[in-house]
Amino acid sequence: MHIRESIARRVKKSVKFTEHARLAMRDDNLTTHNVLAAAQSFQVVEKYLDAKPFPACLLLCRLDDGSPLHVVCALPESVDMLIIVTVYKPSESEWSDQGRRRK
Repeated sequence: MHIRESIARRVKKSVKFTEHARLAMRDDNLTTHNVLAAAQSFQVVEKYLDAKPFPACLLLCRLDDGSPLHVVCALPESVDMLIIVTVYKPSESEWSDQGRRRK
């Protein structure tokens, strides 16, 4: 199965937020509802297939007001769950509107 379909399925089925993600969300005044709503539609910006302990990727999502949100998520191989590792509002100086790193 393609990584995009796997993420989309897991967002609807089972999501776990790490403590780091929850702290980052608090710092940006985001709720789990905000993040899950934004994660319904996303672009895969970067893949970290060799990440440990699970393959991971960086998603570009959009909040209800249209502002960008980055979600780093891990995809455990043995459990059909998405782990939200961290979330943050990308810096315009480092990221383009399309979610790509500025050089």
